[in-house]
Amino acid sequence: MQHSKNKMKKLENKVAIVTGAGSGIGREIAKLFASEGSSVLATDIDPSRLEALEKEALEQKLHIKTLLCDMSKEKDIEKMLDHAVKNFGTLDILVNNAGIMDNFEPVAEVDDRLWERVMNVNVTGPFRAMRGAVKIFLSKGSGNIINISSLGGINGARAGAAYTTSKHAITGLTKNTGYMYSKSGIRCNAIAPGAVETNIAETIDFSKVTSLVKDRIMAGMPLNPRNGKTEEIAKVALFLASEDSSFINGEVLVVDGGWNAY
Repeated sequence: MQHSKNKMKKLENKVAIVTGAGSGIGREIAKLFASEGSSVLATDIDPSRLEALEKEALEQKLHIKTLLCDMSKEKDIEKMLDHAVKNFGTLDILVNNAGIMDNFEPVAEVDDRLWERVMNVNVTGPFRAMRGAVKIFLSKGSGNIINISSLGGINGARAGAAYTTSKHAITGLTKNTGYMYSKSGIRCNAIAPGAVETNIAETIDFSKVTSLVKDRIMAGMPLNPRNGKTEEIAKVALFLASEDSSFINGEVLVVDGGWNAY
């Protein structure tokens, strides 16, 4: 008896958008969702990373299409949503993964340019994507949003003032959206990862890390039990995207190996 071969995949016939999918957590989510039956539109700001993902998807026979998208640009987000619907017929799942770090600056050291850049990518971009996705979801009576937040979205000392504020905003946006549309067949949850082995450090200018930061933030880093793997976060995203989590809504799920428990 080979029931396993006929086993329904968790995201069979679903359509998902995954932002920031050129590397790290987003890349793993895109590949895992596709392996579980979803058609995936993977977006990123880096064309070479998208090209590499598309090549890998072709080799593994995964239904992943890629699109260049800057989450700080409204036109790019509109194009992303239109592209998904035109190419795949609909949209079922939105994963807001794209994000950037600050340089751990406390509030007195944050200039307007950094603040606006972090807010545009980490908050305004996901907000616009959610606004467009929810309109699609409402017309079909179902939909699922997964926001990749951070321990910085529930704690005060995992990053600088700008990043911490941006992720707290995502926490609020997640809870409000999950509750407001909970009778419309729409779910919205967030994942708050701890330290994960990704390339987000590329967006940090370590020359700007001050003695205050070393004393107040870096002192807590050794308390982290271990760094997570991108695949571990992707598996949680799959759980939230599937019917396995049908009664979870408006929640922020901490995935950090126990760091936050200290």
